Amino acid sequence: MVAQVVPELWGVPAMRHEGACASSSLGILSAMAEIEAGRYDCVLVLGAEEFKNLPGDQASQNQNSAAWQGHEDIDCKFMWPAVFGLLAQEYDARYGLDRKYLNRIAELNYANARRNPKAQTRNWQFDALSFTDDDAANPVIEPGTRRQDCGQITDGACAVVLASERFAKAHQARMGKSLSDLAHIAGWGHRNASLRARDKLERSRGQPYVFPHVRQTIEDAWRRAGVSGIDAMSGIETHDCFTIAEMLEYEAMGLAPHGQGARVILDGITRKDGKLPVNPSGGLKSRGHPIGATGVSQHVMAAMQLTGEAGDMQIANARVGAVFNMGGAAVANYLSILEAV
Repeated sequence: MVAQVVPELWGVPAMRHEGACASSSLGILSAMAEIEAGRYDCVLVLGAEEFKNLPGDQASQNQNSAAWQGHEDIDCKFMWPAVFGLLAQEYDARYGLDRKYLNRIAELNYANARRNPKAQTRNWQFDALSFTDDDAANPVIEPGTRRQDCGQITDGACAVVLASERFAKAHQARMGKSLSDLAHIAGWGHRNASLRARDKLERSRGQPYVFPHVRQTIEDAWRRAGVSGIDAMSGIETHDCFTIAEMLEYEAMGLAPHGQGARVILDGITRKDGKLPVNPSGGLKSRGHPIGATGVSQHVMAAMQLTGEAGDMQIANARVGAVFNMGGAAVANYLSILEAV
């Protein structure tokens, strides 16, 4: 496809990666491996999605194959809102869940998007009932999921260039710049799980985390990056395809003990002016979720923070950032640790 669109790329080594919403993060992981192996010095990673040119109902049906349609045992119209609604109900059964905290997660992400000139929802307008459980202003989409819980079906594209230290240093010298003007990937985690949502819930019964393998992904990244954990982070871009996903990720990252994700909202930790800003770009919920491009976009947003190029989204004194991207309901899971050089 790249050679068809850009003839200058004819004959250049290229490959395609598919991992649902984590597709382009897997492309980044593959590019890192190629560079570390010494096969290539500089790799362009592209993510793209054309999805919004279809009516919402049809687009949703097209997504269902990624949810292993016909095997989830969920009677629904919209499969993904239904799957994450099931997760919200499971969390409620295990720990208790006050929906006002999910509504607040959505409200914070939409507020952050207003600072992002490329966010899909930057000019959307809301009223006093938009982030409540009012059935007219915020209707139920599927059991456990309301409209504001859901990310946007989006068109979009994004690209990032990864390079070896040798290549980057030479390039920066030619440009009259230094490596300190760049960010680098210091560590990563990557784990998978089964497609079927109910199987994952059954495997985690009696364990602290709803998705233990997500916690393991994050711990792998901390270890590879040589950081202490969440306390070392300046900010996070995380996968808020649905509000319950973001709450589960708070706990997996250690922002709150398991079952106490609401505490993160109560304490204001994730606000842009909080102790650890989360999704200052607006996240998937509000920046937009062009599935094939999302992982690359998250990395670009994090890198902009570390190089002081985030504009109105900028986190003060950002030095270390995390990106969490997942495909499906925590099927393909990927975490990057980015650091200012």
